Amino acid sequence: MHDERTTASELRERWPLLSPEERIEGFERLDRDEAEGFFLSLSPRGKAMVIGGCPAGERRIWMRLIAPDDAADVVQEFPPTDREGLLDLLDKTARNEVRALLAYAEDEAGGLMSPRFARIRPDMTAEEASRYVRRQVRDQPETIYYVYVLDGEQHILGIISFRELLTAPGDRLVREIMKSEVITVPEDMDDEEVARVIARHDFLAVPVVDQDGRMKGIVTVDDIVDVVQREATEDIHKLGGLEALDIPYMQTGFLPMLRKRAGWLALLFVGEMLTTNAMARYEDEIARALVLAIFIPLIISSGGNSGSQAATLVTRALALGEVRPRNWWRIARREIAMGLSLGGVLAVVGLLRVVLGEWLFQSFGEHAFLLGLTVGLSLIGVVLWGTVCGSMLPLILRALRLDPASASAPFVATLVDVSGLLIYFTVAEAILSGTLL
Repeated sequence: MHDERTTASELRERWPLLSPEERIEGFERLDRDEAEGFFLSLSPRGKAMVIGGCPAGERRIWMRLIAPDDAADVVQEFPPTDREGLLDLLDKTARNEVRALLAYAEDEAGGLMSPRFARIRPDMTAEEASRYVRRQVRDQPETIYYVYVLDGEQHILGIISFRELLTAPGDRLVREIMKSEVITVPEDMDDEEVARVIARHDFLAVPVVDQDGRMKGIVTVDDIVDVVQREATEDIHKLGGLEALDIPYMQTGFLPMLRKRAGWLALLFVGEMLTTNAMARYEDEIARALVLAIFIPLIISSGGNSGSQAATLVTRALALGEVRPRNWWRIARREIAMGLSLGGVLAVVGLLRVVLGEWLFQSFGEHAFLLGLTVGLSLIGVVLWGTVCGSMLPLILRALRLDPASASAPFVATLVDVSGLLIYFTVAEAILSGTLL
């Protein structure tokens, strides 16, 4: 251990590249004030790493520094056999709050929420409520976004912003100044849907209620930022054609990374083997008109690219709640028109490529125009098919309650490659029969 000090900014910059041992060593070099701020800025996995690596006598200090909702996330990073010991480090109130949070699934509103929020009664005056809220805020600094008005059974009756409460006339009753129309989310709502609710209404926090309408906690916007980042990362990984990583790239071991990438790659490889079967089906046509083989990469890549575009657009629209599986026909009509238009643009480029190649370099022989027409019409068919497949596959997966991001760009491209060959050679047979074929 070196005696030289490390600043939080220096450690934060190097953190992703350090080994667990180096991270703990760097953390121990921080000044106390900097260490607390740095610790609170870490992800649950990072906090768990620090707590697990520090001496047993210091773990209580760091565990008690964390809010209950964050403490629940940190505890879940440890093996089940170690969790009870970590809970024992908390005071009784915090321990009970964390236990209650651990009963929820991690991706539910209940698993995200903080049980600490400012609450008042409707029959209080604004002055009484302000004093009461100030006392709560001293112990619960996370809860100053809104003040929630509850009845004796903890049902939510209304909501007041902290600013509105402080500026209201002191003698007015809370029920006279509260907003009674409150948007809430159920405790079992999926975290992505909670994120949409907060984004749609531009909230700083949203109350969580149980099936009887009793308020259990709040989900704050900073919790949702973590959810959005995690879900977006998973979707990007899946769209890239690999299994989503559970931990950051630089922290993922070689063998886990190999397993997550090899499975999808092997599946895509098997799918691409069907392309060779399709080419074998048209072996005679290729032998009679070898020039057809020149345009195979162009045809199938155009279909794969258009399908990947459509899959990416629809998958993202599903994630943002812009479309639903029930909108499939509207999406299909839109993508059919788009596929025809995109295919038409590429068809003109492909036809010109063949005609100009023959005119300038005599590359394709006397039937160059028919060959160019074959390429152009094939591009229209393949691009149209690619956009339809790419747009419909995410909707089908969502309807089957599967992750639409599994309709990855490589998967769609592989699917369209095989069908693209069939379209290409079918068009070639129809146009070039009696000439090149």
